[in-house]
Amino acid sequence: MYVTGRFPLLVALGVVPVMVLAVAGISPWAVLVAWLVFSLVVATGDAWRAVSPAALTLVRDGATRSRLGDAVQTGIWITNTHARAAHLTVRDAWQPTAGAPLERASANIPGGERRRISVPLLPRRRGELQSPFVAVRSAGPLGVAGRQSLIKNVGTLRVLPPFTSRRHLASRVARLKELDGNTSLQVRGQGTEFDSLREYVRGDDVRSIDWRATARSSTTMLRTWRPERDRHVVILIDTGRTSAARVGDGTRLDAFLEAALLLTALAQRAGDHVHVVMFDRVVRARVSGVDGPRLLPAIVDAMAPVEPQLLDTNWDAAFAEIRTLTTRPSLVVLLTAQDSPDASRAFLGSLQPVTARSRVIVGSATDTALDDITQQRAHIDEVYRAAAAEQTAAEARAVALAMERAGAEAITDTPEDLPPRVADRYLALKRLGRL
Repeated sequence: MYVTGRFPLLVALGVVPVMVLAVAGISPWAVLVAWLVFSLVVATGDAWRAVSPAALTLVRDGATRSRLGDAVQTGIWITNTHARAAHLTVRDAWQPTAGAPLERASANIPGGERRRISVPLLPRRRGELQSPFVAVRSAGPLGVAGRQSLIKNVGTLRVLPPFTSRRHLASRVARLKELDGNTSLQVRGQGTEFDSLREYVRGDDVRSIDWRATARSSTTMLRTWRPERDRHVVILIDTGRTSAARVGDGTRLDAFLEAALLLTALAQRAGDHVHVVMFDRVVRARVSGVDGPRLLPAIVDAMAPVEPQLLDTNWDAAFAEIRTLTTRPSLVVLLTAQDSPDASRAFLGSLQPVTARSRVIVGSATDTALDDITQQRAHIDEVYRAAAAEQTAAEARAVALAMERAGAEAITDTPEDLPPRVADRYLALKRLGRL
């Protein structure tokens, strides 16, 4: 049972006769006690007349998946199986990061009918969001008191990565089409295959002239080459403690997800096979053996619930996991934060066997504020911060140099620029015939 805001008003009505009796010199206590008892009896009777929450049937509807930052329309259908009308106040128990409205919804449902309560959401965090129950208050006919109950009805919403780097996809796909048989590659490598013949035009690479076809024709003929398809791209996303560091408006892991999604979408358009694994000491998510239109949704869905783990990544186990994905030479993209020589020893020690059999790119998101900090030296505190920023940058350069000596290519940039840079390097390898 609960009482509404009308109950204090009911009690307050008894103050008037009490004041009149007090002025007349009559003791008001008996009247006051009687009025309080009357008020409690009225409230109890009103609560008894309220429709029991047990007579209500709840069914959820609406989206169960959404991208981070997108508004989601969810709702609850409430059926009143009782003969009397139900006067309800409802609140869905979504966690705060789901962005549910703070106001309670109201509904008057006649007996035997149903109504829909709209619950709009605006998620502020990626992952699995949940509402374990619905809080329902059923008021009596007088609106003085009622019944209240928590009805167990679980609602879930999987909030997917926003994939903001999608805006770079169209321009990269256009460049991919230029490589895919429409132009003569300037340098032919082992990752290219013959596509077709066309007439030579000024500016083409003379090394691509097909002399036999030219002898049979009245004009100079040129061979065009296109990047080979069916290559394997393995993306390993580090979910260890370094991925929890904040860079820009999010974490490093968020930047890694954006880079992985853009590269996946581009490689899928190029006809390559993409394998994705998220790892620290165990596999947190893995997508392999999926191609075509199902690939990107499968990866997005697998990434959604993964959060950074506050422990060091086991790189020997991580690289062993890569070897289980494909036995063919492939492009391995490691998305990790390796910016301290001491913390990177295990990574660098395990890297060379991978680079011996595959082409390796190491992508890392850097703090966007470092450059600004190094320029601010007006006060002694700013000088110390600038020195710390310079040291951090110098250590990151030393680690990148060590990666290059081990045979890998290091790409370090801001969270916004890292995804297109990784995609551009993939296209460059395609163009050079090295993939």
